[in-house]
Amino acid sequence: MREEILVYIGTYTDPVLFGTGQVLQGKGKGIYLCRLDLGSGRLEPVATETGITNPSYLAFDRTDGFLYAVNELKEFEGKPTGTVSAFAVDPKNHRLRYLNRQPTHGTDPCHVLVADGLVFVANFMSGSVCVLPVRDDGSLGKACDFVQHIGSSIDPARQRGPHAHSAILAPDGRFVFVPDLGLDKLVIYRLDAACGRLEPHAVPWIKTRPGAGPRHVAFHPSGRLAFLVNELDSTLTSLSYDPAAGRFEELHVVPTLPDGFAGQSTCADVQVAPSGRHVYASNRGHDTIATFAVDLAKGRLELIAHQATGGRTPRSFGIDPSGRFLLAANQDTDSVVTFRIDPERGTLRETGHVAPIPTPVCVKFLS
Repeated sequence: MREEILVYIGTYTDPVLFGTGQVLQGKGKGIYLCRLDLGSGRLEPVATETGITNPSYLAFDRTDGFLYAVNELKEFEGKPTGTVSAFAVDPKNHRLRYLNRQPTHGTDPCHVLVADGLVFVANFMSGSVCVLPVRDDGSLGKACDFVQHIGSSIDPARQRGPHAHSAILAPDGRFVFVPDLGLDKLVIYRLDAACGRLEPHAVPWIKTRPGAGPRHVAFHPSGRLAFLVNELDSTLTSLSYDPAAGRFEELHVVPTLPDGFAGQSTCADVQVAPSGRHVYASNRGHDTIATFAVDLAKGRLELIAHQATGGRTPRSFGIDPSGRFLLAANQDTDSVVTFRIDPERGTLRETGHVAPIPTPVCVKFLS
């Protein structure tokens, strides 16, 4: 019997003006439901959920019964805000049933996190974080908290103001961490889950190098290490984490690009292998996935290889829960390419399987 797993892929459906000034013409039709064959790595599109505008980032709740998608917009109902949409996942055919959507009170929401009956949204362009309660039926209530970041950094084009890029929950659920590209900070909040509020932490942030542009952070399975990918200077930062204090300490910073590369490239995503032995980061421009080995004793990173993604602008990627395959979403060449992961070295090998998905942005597995 064939072993397979379901994959949901978020896309751009409409034109999007990025912080770089580039306008991307979204070609997607919504959220794509696919099957990944865990023997061959073949990714087969099976259904498309249409009528969803710019579902550029997706997140399942812990039961896999509900899915939440940001709608990356600059305006909704005449107001400067994007939205976040809630869907129920049919337990039989795994199709999505629309529940509702709510404004995020900031523009271009680009990331969503679900935890403890709450949804956290990072609004990129306006640089803010919105928290919304999840009702018993999986739908979203009106925002119960909103935090506006303030400040800037050294890049006159990309860092004139705050740009919250993602939100991640601490392994024990006590803190929420928000990398802000515009501020060169990993912002730290204490979470009051009962009230759905983000409270200032005693140590409110960790600073990155000026001009780094922190974008996404991923925890090691041990919960004692985290890895922060920096978009603007194409680096990966290894951090130690003190769970009792909710504090980070920088251990090691490495480039994600090869020596001598002189072209334009920016980082996008970071993922940790389920084994915890390897970390992966995507390069848009160089159009590769960089593989790093993790020294668990010292928290240092060693570059192992660069793998071309077979397309342009690998915006995001996903590692299946078994750790066998990595799916790279090539935003500008309308494809999701499957790579087999070497369990020992962590290197990627082409499978030959390419799924035609228009302007893919986010890859999420139904566990």
